Amino acid sequence: MTPLTPLPPLVPPLAVGFDLDMTLIDSRPGIARAYGILAEETGTEIDTDLVVSRLGPPVEIEMANWFPPEDVQLMSDRYRKLYAEYGVAGVTPLPGAREALAAVHAAGGRTVVVTGKFTPNARLNLEALDMRVDALHGDVFAAGKAEALRAEGVRVYVGDHLGDVEGAREADAFPVAVTTGPYDAESLRAAGAGVVLTDLTAFPAWLTGYLAAPC
Repeated sequence: MTPLTPLPPLVPPLAVGFDLDMTLIDSRPGIARAYGILAEETGTEIDTDLVVSRLGPPVEIEMANWFPPEDVQLMSDRYRKLYAEYGVAGVTPLPGAREALAAVHAAGGRTVVVTGKFTPNARLNLEALDMRVDALHGDVFAAGKAEALRAEGVRVYVGDHLGDVEGAREADAFPVAVTTGPYDAESLRAAGAGVVLTDLTAFPAWLTGYLAAPC
């Protein structure tokens, strides 16, 4: 009897995750506008330049810097409505974002956005920019992203924040970082990023090399 040839090990289908704000899109103008309107409505001084310099954590964390605890949830909900109405139009893709998504699809993979942004607003951003992704998970941050990443079978997760690196590592996904957000390359590497890119323009070439490397 001819012995059976062992089958090669199964490689899971490619799924690549991306953060949204300051990874795929520059949402700073829209966020600043929504916070500015909120400041006018409430008579509260909000430093919008400071706000957009530290994007990543949930809105409630930022809002706690400007409003008393009892008002944080109300103001966060109001901000999200203002952003949907006035902020989406000010958002643009970051360099290489479209090409990065296309590279994953060209490799036969799925693109998954996992973001701390309010899910309906994240969807509005993607639709407004005609950026096609295969799955979207919002309202999660840092290690909280791991559940969505695992559920989608994400092998590589790309983000600009230390929390993105944490989420990737928690999900056993390869953490790719970009320096388009609030952290420099040294900080991202220290947090555990497997590779740090200046922006997403370098991602397609990196992905080609990653997929060609022996498992």
